[in-house]
Amino acid sequence: MQTILAFILVFGTIVFVHELGHFLFAKRAGMLVREFAIGFGPKLFAHKKGETLYSLRLLPFGGYVRVAGEDPETAELKTGKEVALRLNSRGYVTHVLMNPDQGEPGDVRGRVMEWDLEHRLYVLIADEQGEEMRYRVDRQAELVYDSHSVQIAPWDRQYGAKSVGARAMFIAAGPLFNVLLSIILFSVLTMIIGVPDHLEVRQVQKSSPAAEAGLQPGDRFVEVNGQGVKRAQELISLIQEGEGDPVQVTVERDGETFETSIEPVYNEETKTYQIGVIQSEELKDATLLTAVQKSFVDIYDYTRLIFDSFAMLVTGQVGFSDLAGPVGIADMTGEVAKTGVLSLINWTSFLSLYLGIFNILPIPALDGSRLMFVALEAVRGRPIDPKKEGMVHLIGLALFMMLMVAVTYQDIMRLFS
Repeated sequence: MQTILAFILVFGTIVFVHELGHFLFAKRAGMLVREFAIGFGPKLFAHKKGETLYSLRLLPFGGYVRVAGEDPETAELKTGKEVALRLNSRGYVTHVLMNPDQGEPGDVRGRVMEWDLEHRLYVLIADEQGEEMRYRVDRQAELVYDSHSVQIAPWDRQYGAKSVGARAMFIAAGPLFNVLLSIILFSVLTMIIGVPDHLEVRQVQKSSPAAEAGLQPGDRFVEVNGQGVKRAQELISLIQEGEGDPVQVTVERDGETFETSIEPVYNEETKTYQIGVIQSEELKDATLLTAVQKSFVDIYDYTRLIFDSFAMLVTGQVGFSDLAGPVGIADMTGEVAKTGVLSLINWTSFLSLYLGIFNILPIPALDGSRLMFVALEAVRGRPIDPKKEGMVHLIGLALFMMLMVAVTYQDIMRLFS
């Protein structure tokens, strides 16, 4: 139960923030947002406020913001269709009842002869005697079916009517909001924990390069190869960059500093160069500015880690069996939750960053692919055929879902084994 609740909290927050980015920039651009959904599949809860349906769905593996015109519009009429028109006090059509039997006294009935619900906003109908009547259509009019209604989308409210820049920002806003969430959470974490003040030697292994160089517990690392170090990762990176060459270390002991040279040794088991110390980061309280600055360092470090993992996947260093899907991530989230709130915040920050970066990759059905099509439009000066673009996204989505099914099956088998 703890695993399920932790996963819903963590992944739900990440997905909500991602979709909120899309939603806010769609609104900012004047697009008609038809639905803001968390999850996929059947609705668990739905509430319509204004022109947007807010829904919570069964499968908590993602979400979406559906805007008018991003996919082919369904708010259409057919010539010859019998309808009933409901008018407001100005004589504008506010509701087109597709089933005339649902009409009320005062509604206008007839057959649709002409219509334009995108540009000129009118409908021309003919009554039983064949007399034609033309009515203006309200910009927020709805087509009412037996079980649901659909608000019309004038052309200037549709995705395709917006500038390349507005559409690009709408698409990119989701991943950007994920990165923003990571920055906020990393900053909060730093405000709670503190920032590195100095890096201290906690333990020196016997007969190690560090012991031979004279390092002792309590020594403080000041510089390595002329670069200041306060974090363990900085020390580790500088040692690995040397690929076994001696490192020049400046150490502080009892208020005095001295320099020494340490020649790392290669550890076959870990495939890393080591000097034989266990170090600890001594912390101090962080100001808000320092916390934000530290969050950017964390973002940089984790971004490098994420792209390194992508490279390992492409080069075959990481195989399919090493991948984790929603079930695997849920299991890991549950394990992290057991170690405490701070670890869970850090894990949420990492996952949010990962989702943001992964979504911006030019893979069909992801935000990065949609951005690529917008960029191609900007270069060509005209949009790609919507049907062709839709087919690319559809194929990509199908392949992605197949991959998710395979990875999820693997996750489940791994849990039971």
